[in-house]
Amino acid sequence: MIERQEADLEPLTTDALIESRVESLIGRAQNRQIWLLFLDRNDVQSPLVLPVSDIPVAPPDDDLDNWSELLRGTTAAVDSADVIVVVERYATERLTDADRAWARMLRDGCRVAGVTLRAVVLSHRNGVRLLAAEDYA
Repeated sequence: MIERQEADLEPLTTDALIESRVESLIGRAQNRQIWLLFLDRNDVQSPLVLPVSDIPVAPPDDDLDNWSELLRGTTAAVDSADVIVVVERYATERLTDADRAWARMLRDGCRVAGVTLRAVVLSHRNGVRLLAAEDYA
């Protein structure tokens, strides 16, 4: 059994800590996918990191129910309080309309699922960038 490193147990209480964790776990974009990271009630990340691959450039209009069910079920299974969403795509750090659409879809999916969205992070070809809510509102 692999033991968790001490750094893995550090509570992710700030945006800077979240951005640093995503940088170390996921880093620069290689593919087009969504990553879900889960935090417990003490802001400690769960060992489960869930990639969702083969996603389209922009989310389908009718996909909200699927995402909310995935978020609800997975957060319940790992007994998490919050979720961090990472949108990975190989392009510059400049947000596109498709990036904004994904961030809004995942934000709304969390709302429908009753899950707290702690952060949305963009993984791009040069690194990662934490998004402010107004970036995709």
